[in-house]
Amino acid sequence: MIKNYFKTALRFLLKNKTFSFINIIGLAIGTLCCLYIVLYVQDQYGFDKHHKEAGDIYRVTTFLKLPGDKHNNSTCSPPIAPAMKRDFPEVKQFTRVIDMTLMGMTQSLLIYKEKSFYEKDAVFVDSTFFDIFTYHFIGSRPTNVLSEPYSVVLLKPVAEKLFGKENPIGKVITIDNSNGRNDFKVNGVVDESLGKSHIHAALFITMNSGGIGEYVRQNNMWAGNNFTNSYVKLSHGTNVTSLEKKIPAFLNKYGAEQMKQIGMTKELHLQTVSSIHTTTSYEAEISKTISPSFLNILLLIAILIQVIACINFMNLSTARASKRAKEVGVRKVVGAERHDLIRQFMSESFLLSLIGVLIALPLLVLALPWLNQLTQTNIRLSLFSDYRIWMLLAVIIAVTGIVAGSYPAFYLSAFQAVKVMKGNFTSHISAAGIRRSLVVFQFVLSIILIAGIIVIYSQLNYIEHKDLGFDQKQRLIFSFYTNDTKNKMDPFAKDLRQLAGVKAVSEANNYLSRFVPNDFGVYLAGGNQASAVDAQNISTDENFIKANGIKIINGRDFHLYDSGKVIVNETLLKRLGLSAEKAPGTRLYSQFGTDPETYVEIAGVMKDFNYNSLHDEIRPFMLMYNPTNYGISRIILAADSKNYQLLLGQIENLWRKNLPSVPFEFSFLDEEVQKQYEAEITLSRIINSFTIIAIIISCLGLFGLAAFSAEQRKKEIGVRKVLGASVTGLVQLLSKDFLKLVVIAILLATPVSWWAMSRWLQAFTYRISISWWMFAIAGLLAILIALITVSFQAIRAAVANPVNSLRTE
Repeated sequence: MIKNYFKTALRFLLKNKTFSFINIIGLAIGTLCCLYIVLYVQDQYGFDKHHKEAGDIYRVTTFLKLPGDKHNNSTCSPPIAPAMKRDFPEVKQFTRVIDMTLMGMTQSLLIYKEKSFYEKDAVFVDSTFFDIFTYHFIGSRPTNVLSEPYSVVLLKPVAEKLFGKENPIGKVITIDNSNGRNDFKVNGVVDESLGKSHIHAALFITMNSGGIGEYVRQNNMWAGNNFTNSYVKLSHGTNVTSLEKKIPAFLNKYGAEQMKQIGMTKELHLQTVSSIHTTTSYEAEISKTISPSFLNILLLIAILIQVIACINFMNLSTARASKRAKEVGVRKVVGAERHDLIRQFMSESFLLSLIGVLIALPLLVLALPWLNQLTQTNIRLSLFSDYRIWMLLAVIIAVTGIVAGSYPAFYLSAFQAVKVMKGNFTSHISAAGIRRSLVVFQFVLSIILIAGIIVIYSQLNYIEHKDLGFDQKQRLIFSFYTNDTKNKMDPFAKDLRQLAGVKAVSEANNYLSRFVPNDFGVYLAGGNQASAVDAQNISTDENFIKANGIKIINGRDFHLYDSGKVIVNETLLKRLGLSAEKAPGTRLYSQFGTDPETYVEIAGVMKDFNYNSLHDEIRPFMLMYNPTNYGISRIILAADSKNYQLLLGQIENLWRKNLPSVPFEFSFLDEEVQKQYEAEITLSRIINSFTIIAIIISCLGLFGLAAFSAEQRKKEIGVRKVLGASVTGLVQLLSKDFLKLVVIAILLATPVSWWAMSRWLQAFTYRISISWWMFAIAGLLAILIALITVSFQAIRAAVANPVNSLRTE
């Protein structure tokens, strides 16, 4: 019986090629988008779930309050994790990870024999790292792989780049960075084949390697130094809530005195490792995170696209009901029950869904590189190794088949045989009303997506053109990663200043738009550290203000050899209760623990500017004059040239002169600023692309309905033409019903999209105001799209020869 159902369904599809094509292509495109988005979301939620006993691994996070400021850090102080293992029997093991990028060491020079190259993503880790986190070792995993001093584990691509086909285990390589130039023994090679982790490192260097690693091992700062990513593995079945209740007393036991001295209150929390990648509320993350709301938006778009494709199927099926009414009548006369007819039409629906999926799969394989580029990820379609993909496909086929086929099946099977044989095709179900409702719903979804595009584009445009308070155009950033290259910074900067197209050259330990890890509390004379205001800072020379176009509103800029001077922003002065007029010459004091009180003197006041993302409000900030150049690793160059290629060529020549063995690398400050909004830019690209796809699917359905409407009314059109109706009048006649539905959709979609985009904009401290014109444009675009789609069929029907439609009357 089922075989006969599918045979009949196949004959019907082949007989009605246009109907079948529109439905199958719509379902295929919808399924392709839906499948990819679900795979993408699944991939993002899959981070760190591959680790052995992943449910027992937690990160120790810090929420700290200082006078007038607070931070929610993904990191904590160095001694906390080891002490937790000592004090809490629930903690089986701990490990710490030092992100070298966060410490300003963005790249390391790797040297083996004649080969040398720079590599990013190096981390210092405790020897217990691979006892907690699960990686696939190439070959057998050595015991105590990182226990030996100056040992390293390499990621497979790095090992291949460095050693080729040579076995790297036991070989000695040189790693040169801000931590010094040292030899390391390669004790292991790993890959990421088991799954993705928020700790994406190319080099795992044992903490027992001197420098910053040894500093962490010996550190006893319980209040400050919150730069360590700390993880604990708990005994299986541990009540985490009960453990967290013990932590405040534990923290006070070791750190109460230090926190009191600097006026800090501090809370420690445990975060499950599998939730790290999809949590965006923490500062100083070791890698980029993704917002769950962003993933929910993607899932919503996937559902909307699939629903739109299903609506097309339902609309076209019910619209062509009269074509199949006699078939239903004949089947009922020869004894078919209603449930037989329902099965018949559901079989057609499932067959269409199956064909749509079978077409979607090869299309997805072809489109995968483009989709991965769109979403900035690397989804792989493992059809033959991942059973979840087949389960997902089965769910898509089942849900699409049921949703798309249920109404047509119950509608068509409800025809009464006697009335159908007499030519009466009416049913107790209002097919026209359902079709109109579905068209409205389809365009409500499309208009919401179009409005989303407009609001997101407007916000990104606002971000791009907002005056951040500093100049980002024609600014070049040069980074120096090793002590040898840092020693060449001064002569290179001196040579740069001689070029005609260069306005200013500054040396600093950081650049604007990049996370500022350095901060300490300051207070006015008569105060103390408990009342200090936490101020982030950048160490620099006397050219930073000029190189970045920052405005001084009171006092002066740095002078050469201006030791002990700082330039502060307006927010810091407000927190201190100091006016800009009185600030120059005022001393700011600081003290930590039992160290002697120190001070700096305010040279000038700079106008508040957004040195970090527009997601965040402006915080207390100051520039510190650094005459010793200690920790300086960046050069910021302000250019003013009409011939950029010539200038870049001259700069490269100077680089070769001063650093002949170092690759010539630089970045543009405006591009670095834009990197802060990669998530929003990616969201914009995704919504743009999938909205266009949703509109195309909607237009396919509208095209089919318009064709059916024109076919139904061809005799009416013929009569009207004979009586003198114009082509314009006929096009208006055929189009107005559809346009009414689009107008209704606009009225319904506007408040929904207004609410949704208002919620999205809440993530920005600085944001646009939503205006009526955004929704007006979305509505006009929807009307235009519908008009173009419908008009094609309407014009075709209006210009047809009326004789052909009336000759049988």
